[in-house]
Amino acid sequence: MTLPSPYIEVAVALPVDGTFTFSVPAALSPFAATGKRVLAPFGNRRVTGYILGEGRPPDNKGGGYEIRHILDILDETPLFPPEMIDFFRWIARYYLYPLGEVIHNALPAGLNVYDYTVESLTDEGRQALSETGLPPLQSAVLQTLKNSPLRLKEIRSRLKTEAPLSVIYTLEKKGWLARTREMRGARTRARMERWVALADDPPPPEALVAARRRIVDILIREGAMPLKTLREQDRSASRRVNPLVEAGYLVVFEKPVYRDPFGEVIRPDRPLTLTRAQGRVVSDVSAAMGKGFSVHLLAGVTGSGKTEVYLQLADVAVRRGRGVLVLAPEIALVAQMEYRFRARFGERVAVLHSGLSGGERYDQWRRIMSGGADIVIGARSAVFAPLRDPGLIVVDEEHDPSYKQERDLLYNGRDMAVIRARHSDCVALLGSATPSIQSYHNAVSGRFVEHVLNRRISDRSLPEIEIVDLRRIPDRQGARRFFTPALHTAMKETLDRGEQTLIFLNRRGFATYPVCGGCGEAVRCKHCDITLTLHQAANAYKCHYCGFSRPSAAGCPVCGSASIKLLGFGTEKVEAAVKTLFPEARAARMDRDATARKGSLFKILKDLRSGAIDILVGTQMVTKGHDFPNITLVGIVCADLSLSFPDFRAGERTFQLLAQVAGRAGRGDAPGRVILQTYNPGHFSITTARQQDFRAFYRREIDFRKTLDYPPFSRLIQIRISGKVSAKTRNAAERLGGLCRELLASEPTLRSAISVMGPIEGSPHRVAEKYRWQMLLKGKTAAALHRFVEGLRFRDPALFGNRAVRVTVDVDPVNML
Repeated sequence: MTLPSPYIEVAVALPVDGTFTFSVPAALSPFAATGKRVLAPFGNRRVTGYILGEGRPPDNKGGGYEIRHILDILDETPLFPPEMIDFFRWIARYYLYPLGEVIHNALPAGLNVYDYTVESLTDEGRQALSETGLPPLQSAVLQTLKNSPLRLKEIRSRLKTEAPLSVIYTLEKKGWLARTREMRGARTRARMERWVALADDPPPPEALVAARRRIVDILIREGAMPLKTLREQDRSASRRVNPLVEAGYLVVFEKPVYRDPFGEVIRPDRPLTLTRAQGRVVSDVSAAMGKGFSVHLLAGVTGSGKTEVYLQLADVAVRRGRGVLVLAPEIALVAQMEYRFRARFGERVAVLHSGLSGGERYDQWRRIMSGGADIVIGARSAVFAPLRDPGLIVVDEEHDPSYKQERDLLYNGRDMAVIRARHSDCVALLGSATPSIQSYHNAVSGRFVEHVLNRRISDRSLPEIEIVDLRRIPDRQGARRFFTPALHTAMKETLDRGEQTLIFLNRRGFATYPVCGGCGEAVRCKHCDITLTLHQAANAYKCHYCGFSRPSAAGCPVCGSASIKLLGFGTEKVEAAVKTLFPEARAARMDRDATARKGSLFKILKDLRSGAIDILVGTQMVTKGHDFPNITLVGIVCADLSLSFPDFRAGERTFQLLAQVAGRAGRGDAPGRVILQTYNPGHFSITTARQQDFRAFYRREIDFRKTLDYPPFSRLIQIRISGKVSAKTRNAAERLGGLCRELLASEPTLRSAISVMGPIEGSPHRVAEKYRWQMLLKGKTAAALHRFVEGLRFRDPALFGNRAVRVTVDVDPVNML
């Protein structure tokens, strides 16, 4: 629907606050509609903007800025419905993030166009290349531009130095460089396909030769079709079509087509018979649909049939004419969920996640926006799917920290799902076997409605969990040192029965602490304050923070010695030990390294399901919602790794990891068994995981949170300061700390509502050549914290806009390191 006003409100895709009013030229007015992108002048640049609706007419009283015309409208149809604009505005306010950047992050990547300043070599500059006596930096800049024009950022990258602007200006004044502006971007577009159809008033076909007549007859009989389909029916079509077009018989045109992200045909299934407990959940949540906004927490033990509940509730929603959005924390779980939903609902399902190509994601987005799909399955970013009228929003594994985005717009997909449900006046359903403390506290306090599934499907028993105290086990050498006698024996018995074993260790690599035998120095990353990890399969030491790697054959970077002691262990070393102890077993590994290649994760899952894997070694990737009935033994190599993290959620995450990985055992007809090796058998995270009693864990943990005034009894904002120069970064952190103290001293209402911790050095202090500091703000309400941060920005806007030192505001942080 076009906008009647000649003025439009636009959010630009730049880090600037607020929105702007532009005018629409008469020639573009019929195409202006909410949700479309525009190309707009902004300063001396041209930028992408998003139409949010009608704009305010100019203030003729004076004092306002000049309203400028937009330059173009970039979309045939809107990219998002008007109903989502309030949702975007809420996100911008809550996460203290520019509205245009919020929308940019919500949309499929690669759509926007940008205006860049480009430097190019003139003819005089090419002649100057042959001159001698040029200053080295001037000569280097000219050489860099010899082959093609470049942006200043690209020049600096190739020179590997901060080329001063004064050098560029000097070369421009000499006439050796020319500055121009170019439009770049818009990598993602609709895929177009050539179609062939009969012309509106073609000549009589009788005069055609037989070969051309055959082409016309096909189109008379079957109607317009893609050219490739016509070629399948007549191989000569490619060379016959153009002459027929010139003779007035046919027309050729282009139509957009969808790229298919679904790799296989799925056989339809039917709804399963629900247990009494499942039926009660479906009945209660169905009754809430259509009665406005509400949030429901489904606390169901592993294997209790939560997915079937989601499926049957989705059926209720779509029968009522409303859409369904289902979020899962990882791509592997999205694929599993997509399989189940496509088997039930067929072509009305769309999928959105980062594993799709840019074109596939854009096509799925257009399907949803056009109404061609009313059920959307995806990872956290799918919360922005352009469903016009969602009636049910599901968040599976709601406790998972992967729902938190850790770059650019730092949103939490689970929390935004709840907010989206509130803006859509619909039901949000959060599901987990190990609910987050935050969500369960909301259920206990009455903000959420709790539903419980206490038993597995078919009354299968939960696995028996045996704790092995590693303090009482003598140290062992070789491959056996990772497996206590109890675990080793259980693995052998499981193999003998033809069943599968899952070995869990939340640490990847082969050796996590390589140390030089000559000088005693650890092999460290050259860009980070962190030890490298040996990855034997890649023959390289790798940094898990910045990705730096060095060959494993390289000697000590300090003294050159080739004697490197491979201390520490990860999933690679444990996998090697499994193959040594059980050479007849088919062993595999599932971690970020083993699944880096496209399709490798799904091959592992397929092999596990088909029985081609006997023993799977994995990190936390294996803990998340996977259902493999033949896994009857889970071995946890060391349950304590996450307990020592300097994070108030360390106990919660440990409990969730252990309970979730234990839940992979015994999901079929055979009973399951878990052997949990630990140095802290008395820690309540361990003991409650053994009992698989989330409520007992919650009662202990909530007292700790209340005593220390941590969430859910307070709200947090983390401010991170990072820069390439240590002294500048430290000064900025200290300046920010001083601003916090000044603001608290000047605002008595804030002083009683806000606590400030830091600044302190981040851990690790240097990552990817950037030094890191952080501060933590704690308050009783989000409003007070927002007001405090806005006050800091107002007092020193240059500090928050400094390119040399970046200041990042993270509302509701999940990663505290």
